[in-house]
Amino acid sequence: MHSTELLINTFNDLFSERLNTILVKGDDEPIYLPADHEHPQHRVIFAHGFFASAMHELAHWCVAGPQRRLQVDYGYWYVPDGRDAEKQAEFEVVEIRPQAFEWILCESCGFQFQVSCDNLNGVDTDRFAFSAKVHNEVLQILSNGMPERLQQLSDRLREVYQIAPLQLAQFHCPTLE
Repeated sequence: MHSTELLINTFNDLFSERLNTILVKGDDEPIYLPADHEHPQHRVIFAHGFFASAMHELAHWCVAGPQRRLQVDYGYWYVPDGRDAEKQAEFEVVEIRPQAFEWILCESCGFQFQVSCDNLNGVDTDRFAFSAKVHNEVLQILSNGMPERLQQLSDRLREVYQIAPLQLAQFHCPTLE
């Protein structure tokens, strides 16, 4: 079963000492908070105890480099739901890689991935075109080799959830089905 407690323990066992980072169940919106004088560890905080939110936030953490991990929410801009076409296009460009990482992590624990355009109250989005871009990014990552933290987390999740090594063939783009 996809328990957030198991996910928290798995992540924290792997990275709390090595990279001084913990996964935390939040009550509100997700956020990444670097260590400060009150909190000695960096915190990846996911929304409302949702497993899918945790997977998405972990993907962002895996994408962020060392300097970004010293900034609140990795120093990224975020325009909330209700974006116009220009802002939505910008959002999708920066979300391709994190959502590809998220898809890999979801497959690593047998959890259903769903691409998110995250703009319910804004301009209509082409979900299939965005899915195809995320799918292409997944294939590139798997073909070229995963970045270190993504690989470590994927390996640990596959171990915990008893999932076989990932194969390109198991990633199906929704536009092709």
